[in-house]
Amino acid sequence: MKIAIVHDWLTNMGGAEKIIEIMHDVFPEAPIYTLVYNKDNMPGPFQKMVIKTSFLQKVPFAKRKHNLFLQFMPTAVEQFDLSYYDLVISSSTACAKGVITRADTCHICYCNTPMRYAWDFYHDYIKGKGLITRTYIAYQMNKIRLWDRMAADRVDYFIANSHNVSRRIEKHYRREAQVIYPPVDTDFYQPNKGNRDNYFLCAGRLVGYKRIDLAIDAFNLLKLPLQVVGDGAEYKRLKRKAGNSISFLGRVNNQELRNLYQGCRAFIFPGEEDFGITPLEAQACGRPVIAYGKGGALETILADKTGIFFNKQTTEALAGAVQHFIATEQHFNVDEIRKHADKFNITRFKSQMEKFIMSKYEEYNTNMRRER
Repeated sequence: MKIAIVHDWLTNMGGAEKIIEIMHDVFPEAPIYTLVYNKDNMPGPFQKMVIKTSFLQKVPFAKRKHNLFLQFMPTAVEQFDLSYYDLVISSSTACAKGVITRADTCHICYCNTPMRYAWDFYHDYIKGKGLITRTYIAYQMNKIRLWDRMAADRVDYFIANSHNVSRRIEKHYRREAQVIYPPVDTDFYQPNKGNRDNYFLCAGRLVGYKRIDLAIDAFNLLKLPLQVVGDGAEYKRLKRKAGNSISFLGRVNNQELRNLYQGCRAFIFPGEEDFGITPLEAQACGRPVIAYGKGGALETILADKTGIFFNKQTTEALAGAVQHFIATEQHFNVDEIRKHADKFNITRFKSQMEKFIMSKYEEYNTNMRRER
């Protein structure tokens, strides 16, 4: 059986890219097709993979500003020639699911979300833009939505990374999806039962929808120490508004991140995510999470057992949740938090993925034989 893996882009290491790394462990002979690959930003394991890129790879600035080329991505992904393969596994938050395959090729899509900026969060993305920019985006997104809906029909079986995303797939694509939660490296992320430091921690790409600005405002108000890990378009703006109690650490390696998880009082998760890996990494280290009570967080955090939710994305709501946590901090148990996170381990993910993919591959081929 000849297998290929397709991913939107490999430009920075995030949750979706960790899934690709582990998926490649399950199918180590599979090449990876991706629109753009920035080798400098990807960790060692990717250097050993066979990675095939689209024509966008040669376009100036595409490796660093791939988001500017969305209108060209449908054409680019359709140029991948996958006619050699019996099974194609796409990992998609944007266009990867739109690859063209032969009728006798089984295509299974692991969908991290339908395009956020085209569907559920479209109005959030255009908010604050000028009239000309809004008009241009509206025109382009109308075409993108039409293509995206059509591209979903090219997928034979969908996997969703959460029930939250499964509902979106049903809404926008009118398709059912099997839920298989993403993996967390619970062998690496483990508790350190030594003394905690006094800081709170926030980590992730510094982009608008992550709502790191909310954490900055809340900790400016509380005047409590907050450490912020990550880089991105919002870095300079967020740093300018941060008070003396807030430190920006930029990008850190995995060992440094683990140490920060282990030492913090609690992890702050102020955005609405499709799933969200970082809260589970923090819980694997035995640390509670203070999270916005919407999206994937509702499936990974147990209220008042492994974390605390706040229900409005306001400074006051997050500050109130932090104060509530401080008043009840002694009730959070490291072992109980760790035990919950271990349900999302890598072994579980590999087993569920391999079982589902192989069963659907057999089902697809059985149906093909019957039709003949």
